Amino acid sequence: MADIEKVRCLIIGSGPAGYTAAIYAARANLAPVLYEGILPGGQLTTTTEIENFPGYPEGISGAEMMEDIRKQAIRFGADVRLGIATKAELSPNHHIITIDGEKKIEATTLIISTGASAKYLGLDDEKKYAGLGVSACATCDGFFYRKKKVIVVGGGDTACEDALYLARACSKVYLAVRKDKLRASKVMQERVINNDKIEILYKHEVIGLDGENGVQSALLMKNRGEANQEEYSIPVDGLFLAIGHHPNSALFSDYIDVDVEGYIKTKGATAQTSMPSVYAAGDVADPSYRQAITAAASGCKAAKDAERYLLAQGL
Repeated sequence: MADIEKVRCLIIGSGPAGYTAAIYAARANLAPVLYEGILPGGQLTTTTEIENFPGYPEGISGAEMMEDIRKQAIRFGADVRLGIATKAELSPNHHIITIDGEKKIEATTLIISTGASAKYLGLDDEKKYAGLGVSACATCDGFFYRKKKVIVVGGGDTACEDALYLARACSKVYLAVRKDKLRASKVMQERVINNDKIEILYKHEVIGLDGENGVQSALLMKNRGEANQEEYSIPVDGLFLAIGHHPNSALFSDYIDVDVEGYIKTKGATAQTSMPSVYAAGDVADPSYRQAITAAASGCKAAKDAERYLLAQGL
């Protein structure tokens, strides 16, 4: 059996949370090792352009910004590696993480920044038009649809919030709701219903997309399974998914506290989980904001918390 590598600080997952944690941990001489996960750079690499992150007055692509932060972490000595955590065995004193089903690493402190994956409809067209009209983040990409028509899928508070946000810039916002009523809070429902730019399509599902060099129309199914079921297309320039997120926490949820949706619980204003030497940063612990800048901030907190733990333990 191969020897188990021992590290003081292990970071699982990349993106703004993981890479920022690596920057701060490296500058604190924690010799962090970071495994980038299934999507190096995280979900942000699928965003065409970011215009709301301070320091980029002309905007920057998600992939380019993540590469900048990655290089910064490496510059300060972070050991950034390709690999996916496939097994976790956590305990108060040390943590054993298996990478790619083979390599084992023993970590004194562990920072989890595995993110949250947006739920998709499962259409082939979602992959076809990824970055070309399909988005799961209205606040990230809504600006690019100024004076254009878009369709939002979902019936909860998030879908209503996205529809209202998009209505500020878009000429028309369709809200496709699978059921015959919204499940959002009454306040959100009233705001959406009273917005002239938003048209609610009850008992509608998006079943396809079409267009050259980007989304130009959405194929809808109305009244699925009923006698008056029908299919038709509407012209739109973008599809926004607002049907929830999956926090990527399953690997660790047997050892640390998570909420009913699987988001990792942290204590107060810290990044500490229910286990003192394990910290969570980014979207895996954030059901509310899911922004690059808040993820980066939580990565900083996680690294600082890990540093303080090691100092307190004399390690």
